[in-house]
Amino acid sequence: MSVSAESSPLADLSAAGVSVWLDDLSRELLAGGELKKLIADKHVVGVTTNPTIFASALSKGDRYNEQLRRLGEGGSSVDDAVFALTTDDVRQACDVLHPVYERSAGIDGRVSIEVDPRLAQDAGSTAAMARKLWETVDRPNLFIKIPATRAGLEAITAVTAEGISVNVTLIFSLDRYHDVMHAYLRGLEQAQAAGHDLAGIHSVASFFVSRVDVEVDRRLDAIGTAEALALKGTTAIANARLAFQAYEQLLVDPRWQRLAAAGARTQRPLWASTGVKDPNLPDTMYVRELVIAGTVNTMPGGTLAAFADHGTLPAHAPTVDDFTAAKAHFAALARVGIDFTDVTDTLEREGLRKFEDSWSELGESVAREMHARPATADGDSENAELLAIYLGDHYAAATGGLELFRRAADARKGEQDGHTLAELADQIDEDRTALARIMTDLGLSTSQSKTAAGWLAEKAGRLKTNGHLFSRSPLSDVLEAEAMLTGVQGKAACWRTLRALAQTDSRLHADDLDVLLERAALQSTTLEEVRSAAAARTLGFPPPAVR
Repeated sequence: MSVSAESSPLADLSAAGVSVWLDDLSRELLAGGELKKLIADKHVVGVTTNPTIFASALSKGDRYNEQLRRLGEGGSSVDDAVFALTTDDVRQACDVLHPVYERSAGIDGRVSIEVDPRLAQDAGSTAAMARKLWETVDRPNLFIKIPATRAGLEAITAVTAEGISVNVTLIFSLDRYHDVMHAYLRGLEQAQAAGHDLAGIHSVASFFVSRVDVEVDRRLDAIGTAEALALKGTTAIANARLAFQAYEQLLVDPRWQRLAAAGARTQRPLWASTGVKDPNLPDTMYVRELVIAGTVNTMPGGTLAAFADHGTLPAHAPTVDDFTAAKAHFAALARVGIDFTDVTDTLEREGLRKFEDSWSELGESVAREMHARPATADGDSENAELLAIYLGDHYAAATGGLELFRRAADARKGEQDGHTLAELADQIDEDRTALARIMTDLGLSTSQSKTAAGWLAEKAGRLKTNGHLFSRSPLSDVLEAEAMLTGVQGKAACWRTLRALAQTDSRLHADDLDVLLERAALQSTTLEEVRSAAAARTLGFPPPAVR
């Protein structure tokens, strides 16, 4: 992740009372000192993690390999190894953020770690794991993330009552948000009765944003009427604003005021899932539209970089008129046939499933690395080095290729080719992740590349149709399509090489490589159609007949 040198938009956001948190963590981020730089230069005052983030972290670089092999040699189970890796990372991040924690009197400087998502429907097991995480990390600036399932509500109350600070995650609906707030109040009341210092207990409620628009807009597209389509891209902000209104209403409730008088801390609203998924929407929209003092916005690296580069603040925070408009929006959704309760129920189920899938993926990667075979013979060592260079070059090429796909899709936004290229860009990103995972399984680092820079420079040179790489000319569509097709064909060759190695290396999975090969073939076919159509359009000959 990289951010621009200037950070005035983030300074303005922080000055407006919004706590800027980063939704990312890895050993690369910690060991390279980038987290410290983000704190010093980009106003980052907190970090959130989840199973997907840890699964991604494990696929990047080789900083986990030695610890995993030691754990494997020591006979640790996969679950114990996952626990050790994640708590070690979070403890280190807590230490990096401790000065922020001290400066803010415990409000910020927080790092969140999530309980095993497979326990989300079991209140007792969730509470037990929360206690174990709290004791193992052993840092006062820790937050334990607990999903806001019905079982999770009970666990939230139980651990809050014991003085454990909680980040309640995966909140989509206002009804569930009310339940979360009252689960926190019950925990505080029980903590007070048990003699705990309420001032030492903190909490945030993570209200998910962008995923709401993704699901609602999908349904609006299916309805397809003008009235339905006019509502796209606006539900998530309306939902979040009503959540903040509910928070404000709680603050005047006598029940809360009694706790506040005893030193209790508010459960701050946290805007999560703030990366914009729809390329037709502004990439900083979910930050700009939710600038409200006293809230947290946790951003993935790309969104943080985008706001640092060109983010702006609204003229004012949401007003009564904005809350009224938000309510009217939901009435309009109901009129066109959107059942919002079904939307939020669906999002909760899908969110849990995605976290469970990421947890399983993390466990599988950990298991493979724990038992990876180190090279022993000189020949094996030499082969491993050559394989590292080979795959490292392909990984770097995939990174450059992904940028090309995204740029080409953006240049043709609104056209059928643009939609096709956007879908292919998503696949290329998945393929690059698959390659990184394969390299991790083989004990190789994605940074081990010596020739990819030259490969990319040579390919980029072919696209300088106006003397500038990013300029467009009538031939750009054709040349980009040819470059993308060449890249996919090269990737297919890499898959074929790995497929052959899978015959003798158990760390490679032939079935997975067959799937990747099949997808590369489909990508090549699609790109040839795009290339042929672009050539016909640009050079003025009849397009090829569609078979």
